[in-house]
Amino acid sequence: MGKEGWRLQGPGRRGSSCRGWGQGVGPTISTMLRGILVVLCFIPTADVTENKILVSQRPLLTVANKTATLVCNYTYNGTGKEFRASLHKGTDSAVEVCFISWNTSKTSSNSNKEFNCQGIHDKDKVIFSLWNMSASQTDVYFCKIEVMYPPPYVYNEKSNGTVIHVKETPIQIQPQSEIPLWIMVAVTGVLAFYSMLITAVFINYWQKSKKNMYHQSDYMNMTPRHPPYQKNKGYPSYAPTRDYTAYRSWQP
Repeated sequence: MGKEGWRLQGPGRRGSSCRGWGQGVGPTISTMLRGILVVLCFIPTADVTENKILVSQRPLLTVANKTATLVCNYTYNGTGKEFRASLHKGTDSAVEVCFISWNTSKTSSNSNKEFNCQGIHDKDKVIFSLWNMSASQTDVYFCKIEVMYPPPYVYNEKSNGTVIHVKETPIQIQPQSEIPLWIMVAVTGVLAFYSMLITAVFINYWQKSKKNMYHQSDYMNMTPRHPPYQKNKGYPSYAPTRDYTAYRSWQP
């Protein structure tokens, strides 16, 4: 009886002790599991919220004077210390127009050789200034903001972009400046003076050459002149007069 009673009582004690352990430990494990699940649910949400970058741009920008200013507004709640902002051209963002990088101590900027572009960072926005633009550069432009340091690397999702429409500048013919009246009068006076001077020199030379020609000429007028009493005798004016006294001297 003693052994049987011990055997009957032994298992009963062990069963009661296991039930007591299960009742004491069970609520502690379930509470821990619930706490872990709650932490795992909140950690990804916090990570995504802190490292997400949102960028907003105006949809259209019309350029009439070859100069454009594109403002890229962004929001970021993370702990990044080094950033890079760039402006891209084309629907596939294949051409990087220019970029700017900054941290807590310095800022640097660079531009594509085919563009005149400069970026400026101002709090929660980046301003890209473009000048000397041509109509061939009309396209859609995208802003890209990147967190370079510390890890993880984060950048914004591609926005709708901004269409920059560069209008062709008509060729303006500059009006010729009017010549002042006093300049015209002075030029006319100088031309008139030189004309008179050249004319006077020519006349003087012509008169001197004419006098020299008379002095050097050997020609003498040999045509005889009619006496006054023979003008009406019917002889032509060009015929020489005859001397009849010569005939009379030979008469017998």
